[in-house]
Amino acid sequence: MKKLKVAVVGVGFWGRNHVRVLDELPDSEVVAVCDIDKERTKMVAEKYGVRTYVDSRKMYQEEDLDAVTLCVWSTRLSQEASRALKAGKHVLVEKPMASSVREAKKILELAEKHELLLTVGFIERFNPAVRRLKAAIKEGKIGSAVSATVKRVSKWPQRIGDVGVVKDTAIHDIDIMRFIFNEDPVAVYARAGNLRHSSHEDYAQIMLTFSEGKTAFLEANWLTPYKIRRLTVTGSDAIISLDYITQEMTIETSGQTLTPRYEWEEPLKLELQHFVRCALNNEKPLVTGLDGFKALKIAEAALKSAEKCRLVKLRY
Repeated sequence: MKKLKVAVVGVGFWGRNHVRVLDELPDSEVVAVCDIDKERTKMVAEKYGVRTYVDSRKMYQEEDLDAVTLCVWSTRLSQEASRALKAGKHVLVEKPMASSVREAKKILELAEKHELLLTVGFIERFNPAVRRLKAAIKEGKIGSAVSATVKRVSKWPQRIGDVGVVKDTAIHDIDIMRFIFNEDPVAVYARAGNLRHSSHEDYAQIMLTFSEGKTAFLEANWLTPYKIRRLTVTGSDAIISLDYITQEMTIETSGQTLTPRYEWEEPLKLELQHFVRCALNNEKPLVTGLDGFKALKIAEAALKSAEKCRLVKLRY
């Protein structure tokens, strides 16, 4: 059975998780890792027996690779994605995909030109609770969906340094709104600012409006003492809610409250399994490069709205 030969670029906290999961998958083989920090690569090499690099260009010249996952700083994502695509590798690039919409568009064009798989690390699409919630809405269990509210808050993550809470955190829920409603928002209004951190915004409230009257309210911050990840969708007949972390889902109607039990599954494993399968079998991924581009476009519009204190209409 053919295995996908994979490398991971960027082996900080999240990149090491990529290496761990890819090493566990039967259909993938981690060949090499790359990071500018030699100590990090040495630690990974000792644990997983892979070759190490500090320059991805050298890695692409020397290694026989099919695909890469990119877990570097947000400001380096587009550069690394471009290198990988030009080298003929399938790419999973972590969110937010690029520093700007302009950079993201160039990555899309490169993937199309070289006929390569490009997917973006929107891990919540692979959260089993999200998939069950989307199915419940599709099956009409809550009637017609009216609105959604999301709370994604936590204390300041020390790993962050080059983007604010909108592109790093809220962008997950921007993508999930597109995913569960099966449409793009037509306008955004947002408020954002920084209370404790001078470099980037550390809180944001974002309202998305959709063409059929649905709305979504997203709250994200790095100010609270503990982590909360919750999504609630209000329908004409019921309310459905989930906890992203525990994967518990509840459906409330006028007469009863249902909380089905399911076994917890690791979203990252499901995401990387999907990436490997798509790369091996030339399948279209659940998350496309265009999905990443659109989510980034909405995130930038939210930041513009917050800066100008006005509604921003969206065009794709």
